Amino acid sequence: MAQIMRPTKPRTGLLATDGKPHPLQDTLLAVTLVLGILALATASFRGLHILTSWAGLLGVLTGGYGQFVSETTRERFGLVVGLGASALGLFFGISHGGLFG
Repeated sequence: MAQIMRPTKPRTGLLATDGKPHPLQDTLLAVTLVLGILALATASFRGLHILTSWAGLLGVLTGGYGQFVSETTRERFGLVVGLGASALGLFFGISHGGLFG
């Protein structure tokens, strides 16, 4: 019954298991998600291909660096979702006209 004597760890959030703050990683996660949503939302409009392409490219680069420095599963999960959305937006933007028109 040794497990009864161990103190329980405070829960800090969904899948954030180390209990420490990660301001850089959280910022990269938020930026990647916002850029991914922007790239995906503007991907269906052919006239916005420059915005779509650049938002997708910046989202992929930000998400890639975020994956490199991430420390928890929560951060990695959100970054993968943002990376996927950014990549799809980038691909659609390039197919509609590219980064420079």
